[in-house]
Amino acid sequence: MRIVEAVSVGISAIRSNKMRSLLTMLGIIIGVASVLAMIAIGDGAKEIVQQDAQKLGGANQFFVYRMWYKRVNNRWVRNRSSEYLKYEDVLAMEAECPTVRAATPQIWNWGGVLIQASGGTETRAGWNGVDANYNTAMDWNVKDGRFITDEEVRNASKVCVLGDEVATALFGDRSPLGQEIKIARDSEYHNRWGQKEGRRYTERFTVIGTFVPRGTSLRFGVSFDNLVFIPVSTIQERFTGNDQIPRITVYANTVDDVPQAVEEVKTVIRKRHRNQDDFIEIFEMQAGMAQLDKISKIIKITLGSIAGFSLLVGGIGIMNMMLVAVTERTREIGLRKALGAKRLDILLQFLIESVIMCGVGGAIGVGLGILAGEAMAMLAVKIVKIVPEWPAVVSPQWILISVSVSAIIGISFGLYPALKASSLSPIEALRKD
Repeated sequence: MRIVEAVSVGISAIRSNKMRSLLTMLGIIIGVASVLAMIAIGDGAKEIVQQDAQKLGGANQFFVYRMWYKRVNNRWVRNRSSEYLKYEDVLAMEAECPTVRAATPQIWNWGGVLIQASGGTETRAGWNGVDANYNTAMDWNVKDGRFITDEEVRNASKVCVLGDEVATALFGDRSPLGQEIKIARDSEYHNRWGQKEGRRYTERFTVIGTFVPRGTSLRFGVSFDNLVFIPVSTIQERFTGNDQIPRITVYANTVDDVPQAVEEVKTVIRKRHRNQDDFIEIFEMQAGMAQLDKISKIIKITLGSIAGFSLLVGGIGIMNMMLVAVTERTREIGLRKALGAKRLDILLQFLIESVIMCGVGGAIGVGLGILAGEAMAMLAVKIVKIVPEWPAVVSPQWILISVSVSAIIGISFGLYPALKASSLSPIEALRKD
C-alpha cells in the first residue's frame, strides 16, 4: 500500500502543476526523441547497405578478377603476367571447392551501347556476359519466359534476357519474348591519312526472357535493370574476340564460409595457372560491409551521444523541479511526518514522482522519436537522391532502452531531492512559512 499511495500522491502533485511538469519533462521528451530518431536513421542506412549487398547476390560472395596493375615498392606497375581467368576456372571452382555454392563469370559493358528493337525503337543500355547459373546464384527471378541454358552457353547461342528497363524502353507494354533485337558494337580504326574513323557492326539476338526489377547498385552506381544478359561464350565470340573472363563472382555456402572458400579458390587457381595466383585480386563483399558497419556504428555513437546530452539536461531539470517541490511542500512534509509518515514514505513519495515524470516524458519521447525518424528519413531521400527510400528502423530494443534510461534518470536525479525531503525534521518543517 505504501508504494500505491506514493504513486497516487505523486500523480496528484504532477496534475496540480501541469505546465511546470510539462516544461520539466521537455528535456526528457526531446532527449529520448533525438536518440530514437538518430538511431532510426543510422539503422536505416545499415539496412540500405544490406539491401544493396543483396542486389549483388548477398554478403556471402566475393569477386575474383585479374589485376592489370599491382603495387610494388610503393608504386603501381603493370602486371606483366601472361595468365588470365577463363571459363574453365569457373567450372573448376564449382567442382573442386566444397564451400563454394556457385561461381559465375561476368563480362561487363555497363552502358552506352545502342540497342534496337525490330520495330525501330532503340535505347542505350549495357550488356553482361553470364552463364546459366547467374540468375540462381543472384537469387533473381525471371519475370517472363526463361533464362539462358547450359546448352546455349556451350553453343554460343545468340539469345538474351532483358532487364526490366530495357524491356520497357524497347517494347513498352508488348511482350518481347521471341522478338529480335540488334546490339551495336563500334570498331575504330585509322584511315590512310591517320584520321580516326569508325564502323558500326550489329549483332542480332532473340529475346527469351525478362527479369523482375532489381534496382540500382549503390556500390557500382549502375542499374541492373538497364542490362541485356547474354551467354558468356557468345560475348567472347561476337564481342571481345578472346577467351578471357575479367571477373568471376564466387558465392560461398554461408557468410562464415567465405574465408575458407577464398583459400579453396586460390588453390584451384594455382593448380590451373602454373602455381601462380599473384595475377588476381580478391574482394570480399563481407569485408566491405564490415567496414561500412564500423562507420555506421561510429555515426550512431556520435549522434547518440550528442542526443544523450538532452537527456542529461532533462535530468538536471527534473532535479531542479523536485528541489523546488521540496521547498514548496515543506509544511506538507512536516504534517505527514507528524501524522506518522516514516522517512521511507517521504522518500518514496518524491522519488516515485520523479520517476513518473521521466516515464511519461520517455513515453511521449518514444512517440515523437518515431515520427521524427520518419520525417528525417523522408528528408534524407531528398538530400541523398541516389536512394528511392530511406527506411526509419526503430527496434523494440531501443524503445525499451529509451524508456529504461528515462526511469534510471528519474531515480538518479530524483534521489537527492527525495533524500533531502525525507531528512527534514517535522518540527522544523511545520515552522516553515
